[in-house]
Amino acid sequence: MAETKGTNFKSLMGGLEDNLDLYLGKKAPQLPKEWREFLVKIAPYLAIIGVIIGIPGVLALFGMGAFVVPLGTIGGMMSGRPFLGVGYLINVIFLAAMIVLEALSISPLFKRSKTGWNLLYYSTLLGAVQNLLSFNLGGLIIGTLLSLYLLFQVKEYYK
Repeated sequence: MAETKGTNFKSLMGGLEDNLDLYLGKKAPQLPKEWREFLVKIAPYLAIIGVIIGIPGVLALFGMGAFVVPLGTIGGMMSGRPFLGVGYLINVIFLAAMIVLEALSISPLFKRSKTGWNLLYYSTLLGAVQNLLSFNLGGLIIGTLLSLYLLFQVKEYYK
């Protein structure tokens, strides 16, 4: 079957990045240059802090998950929400994936490499999907929009 131009995943992601860059990086109000440079300088350290805080959290959630998921599923069935435990597990998996992406971004962020920026961008998109799947509309709209705004404000610093 022939692939239609512009419908593969890579072109969709590229189109999304281009649109976000246009609206959040170019058309949106620009942060002062000093603020953008400061964000670029502290980005690797913020990623380190996120990983340090996230790893024990994920380990604790996996440990609690071993106990809570079966009970959450049973309790969810009794309350009319049969996938309560499954939702918990999905959130833990997304959180673990986001922490891995942040950990992988640390070294390239120190080098101001586009790879580091891309890994943070993908981590933010995973967070958006997680918020969407868990119906966390506040986190989806406010958290994702703020994160993407800051990422696209400093994108030009990463080559």
